[in-house]
Amino acid sequence: MSQTNLTRITEFVLLGLSEDPHTQLLLFVLVLGVYLVTVLGNLLLISLVLTDTSLQTPMYFFLCNLSTADLFFSTNIVPQALVHMLSRRKVISFIGCAAQLLLFLIFGCTQCALLAVMSYDRYLAICDPLHYSIIMSGRLCCLLALGCWTSGFLVSIVDTSFILNLPYQGDNKIAHFFCEAPAILAVSSGDTHSTQMAIFLMGVMILLAPVSLILVSYGSIIVTIIRMKTTSGRLKAFSTCGSHLLVVILFYGSGIMTYMTPKSSKEQGKLVSVFYAVVNPMLNPLIYSLRNKDVKKALGNAVNRGKFFQILSPINS
Repeated sequence: MSQTNLTRITEFVLLGLSEDPHTQLLLFVLVLGVYLVTVLGNLLLISLVLTDTSLQTPMYFFLCNLSTADLFFSTNIVPQALVHMLSRRKVISFIGCAAQLLLFLIFGCTQCALLAVMSYDRYLAICDPLHYSIIMSGRLCCLLALGCWTSGFLVSIVDTSFILNLPYQGDNKIAHFFCEAPAILAVSSGDTHSTQMAIFLMGVMILLAPVSLILVSYGSIIVTIIRMKTTSGRLKAFSTCGSHLLVVILFYGSGIMTYMTPKSSKEQGKLVSVFYAVVNPMLNPLIYSLRNKDVKKALGNAVNRGKFFQILSPINS
């Protein structure tokens, strides 16, 4: 027993995206640019929702929660990855790796739940508009948001507990740029079957179950839109749902490829992870702002009233 304790891994080496110094420098510049846009875009969207009364509706309340999760999700991964791109020794402690894994799962799983709740919100707004304001009360919105964050926390605790209880001895090189579950399991020195099954079951709960709700919601939405008599009504309904549906496809598509499909090559796995851990948090605020008239109008009002720099002041401070 004492020998096992002595040989237990206390730190991991993250191999990163490339070993070539020139490629790492190029990746550093690209990832840094993406991260800055991510931080600016999400903080700006959150600030607009909090300061503009026209955006203080259930839809934008959940969008504000999604941007918050996106911001923390990206910040948990990207700064450490940027430091490692400029470092020769890409080391992270076992505790640091565990913390990164836990936070990654919390914010990632919370996003899954939030996207499902947002699809339900769009379903009510389009399919049952007369009762929408009654059903989606402020109290219900807060309870749904709390449920999303709670479910994310519980699922992450289960997955992290299973992963950390495995023995880690000998090989400590993780073929990834951050501590993600499949990459950590690959260096475990014990039997990972039960842990993989637990992760798969949690994936069914937090990935496939919300996807099913989203499909049912959008199936009803499409039927309702087709039945609309006016073209303007159809276009308005499509515009309010198009942004959310695009975000759902991008996020869930990459998540299911990683956690719910047979093992792919390490390089392919890293490429998918780059998309949903680095690129996707940047795309979400851009998609919602560029395709959403309400957000563009709120931003225009902020600029016209001279509040734009007041909104940006918390970002620059």
